[in-house]
Amino acid sequence: MYLPKLQKIVVAALEDIKARDIEVINTSKLSSMFERIVIASADSTRQTKALARSVHDKVNEAGGEVLSIEGADSGEWVLVDLGSIVVHIMQPAVRSYYNLEELWRAKPARRTPTAGAAVQNAH
Repeated sequence: MYLPKLQKIVVAALEDIKARDIEVINTSKLSSMFERIVIASADSTRQTKALARSVHDKVNEAGGEVLSIEGADSGEWVLVDLGSIVVHIMQPAVRSYYNLEELWRAKPARRTPTAGAAVQNAH
């Protein structure tokens, strides 16, 4: 399925069940495994599971494929794998603790030579 269409379906499915703080992160330059991460918050295990079910159902209805759903048993953090998009539905405490937004937005630190290496290279 065309990525922008799939992304729109996912966000709409999350909005339908009142997910909070929905964020879409472009990971195409950071990982070859998927192109987007969608992160959303839910207020309860019941809502987390309902959000995952909504994403699953809406993607299937549109002819897309859900590769897997993980974490639905506990409901604190449910991951929906759609191949090119990975959806993370989390309760606020879990989302705050793991802070995936910061992890996936982090820019690699520039490596600078140590003083010893600079001296060796000067000779």
